[in-house]
Amino acid sequence: MTAARTLRAGLVGLGSMGRHHARVLSGLEGVDFVGVVDPMGDKFGAAQGAPILDTVQELIALGVDYAVVACPTAMHEEVGLQLAEAGVCALIEKPVAATVEGARRLVEAFESRGLVAGVGHIERFNPALRSLRARLEAGELGDVYQVVTRRQGPFPHRIADVGVVKDLATHDIDLTGWVTGREYVSIAAHTVSKSGREHEDMVSAVGRLDDGTMVNHLVNWLSPLKERFTSVTGERGCFIADTLTADLTFHSNAAMATEWEALQAFRGVSEGDMIRYAIQKREPLLVEHELFRDAVLGRPADICTLRQGTRTVEVAAAVLESALDGSTIALDRDSCGAV
Repeated sequence: MTAARTLRAGLVGLGSMGRHHARVLSGLEGVDFVGVVDPMGDKFGAAQGAPILDTVQELIALGVDYAVVACPTAMHEEVGLQLAEAGVCALIEKPVAATVEGARRLVEAFESRGLVAGVGHIERFNPALRSLRARLEAGELGDVYQVVTRRQGPFPHRIADVGVVKDLATHDIDLTGWVTGREYVSIAAHTVSKSGREHEDMVSAVGRLDDGTMVNHLVNWLSPLKERFTSVTGERGCFIADTLTADLTFHSNAAMATEWEALQAFRGVSEGDMIRYAIQKREPLLVEHELFRDAVLGRPADICTLRQGTRTVEVAAAVLESALDGSTIALDRDSCGAV
C-alpha cells in the first residue's frame, strides 16, 4: 500500500482559537505546519516554530494544500475567497461567515473549484455528542420529541465583532441539526443587551425541526455559571450530554408497574434507570483536524461542510430577525445550506 503524502498546512490568525489550532497542527500526523498569517505577530509564542507572515498571499506562496482560517468572523469571507481562488482547501472557524450572503459566496467559490472546505463546528467532535448521535441513529431513544440546550457563562472579552447569537448560539444550532439529522423549519427568539455592547449578550429561542421535534436554546454571556448542556427527550427517555466534561447520561422511562394509587392515576412517564456511559474522551479539536486532513486526502470523513455551515448562519440570521420584530421565522428547506 502506498503511503499517504504529507500535506502542507497553514493557519490564518493567532487569536484565542488560532493558538489551539497551531498547537494541534504542529503535531498532526501526516501534516507539515509551514506558516502562520497574523499581522500582529506571535505575541504569545504559540506558532510552534512556524514562520509568521503578514498576508494570506505569502502563505499561499509557500505551496500549502490547506489552511485553517481562525481570524475574526468579519474576515472569513475575504480570506476564504483568496484561498479558493488559489486552489487551496480550507477549514474555516465557525461561523463560516458574518452574513448569509457571504457564506453562500464561499460555498460557490470552493464547490466550483472542486476544493475540500469545512467549518470548525467543534461540538460535532465532542465525545459525548458523537456518542449521542450514534445512539439516536441506532434508534435507542425511539421517536425524538424535544432538544434543549443551555450554553451560558461570563462574557469572553476576546469577542468584539459579533454577539452571542453568531458566536455561542451557532454551536447549538449546528449540533441540534447534526445529532438529529434534521432541518430547522421555524424559529422564534428574544434577545437582550445588558453589558453595554453593541451586540446582544443573551438569547432565548424556540424552534421546530422538519419532523416536528421541538427545540429550545438558552444562550448568554451574563452568567457566572459556565454551562454546556444538551438534552434530547424521546419515546424511551432522555439523553443528557455535558460537553464541558464530555459525559453522556441516559434517563430511561420506568418499565415497572406501580401499585401506589395516587401515581396510577397519572398516565405519563415515570422515572426509570439512569445510565452514565463510559466514553473514550479524545480532544475534539484533534479529532476535527484528523478528519479534515483525511477529507483533503480524499478519504471518507464526517466533516461539517460549507453548506451545513451556511445553514447554521441562515438559522442564526433568522434568530436575530425574529428578535428584532417579534415574529416567528419560517426557514426555506431548499436553501443553500439544506442537507
